[in-house]
Amino acid sequence: MPTTAGPTPVIKVLPEPHGLPEPLPEPAADEMRLETVLGVLGDPLRLTIVRKLLLESEQFDHTCGWFGLDRPKSSLTHHFKVLREAGVTRQRQYGLERRSHVRVEDLNARFPGLLDLVAAWTPQP
Repeated sequence: MPTTAGPTPVIKVLPEPHGLPEPLPEPAADEMRLETVLGVLGDPLRLTIVRKLLLESEQFDHTCGWFGLDRPKSSLTHHFKVLREAGVTRQRQYGLERRSHVRVEDLNARFPGLLDLVAAWTPQP
């Protein structure tokens, strides 16, 4: 019996506004390692964070509160740091808060098709 795939999710890439704070430390695009990125995305919560940023972004970058995740702030801070240190997301400090967005251009250049797989992933309830 043939199967039909649903529509391909559309990854939102919003333009970078002018006057942003400098990004927090992160690897250069050519330093990102596939095994590191896959290891980071192997965690369902981090995969959910990246997928939500790819498909539901309302602005260029978001605070951890935007995600609506029922986790302690210290746990979320850890997950966002791991994503940034692997090169999956870019974070900037805005006063007391950090905001994140996915490094779509860098990841697509380094690992073509990876973000399409993340966007097409269906989280388990």
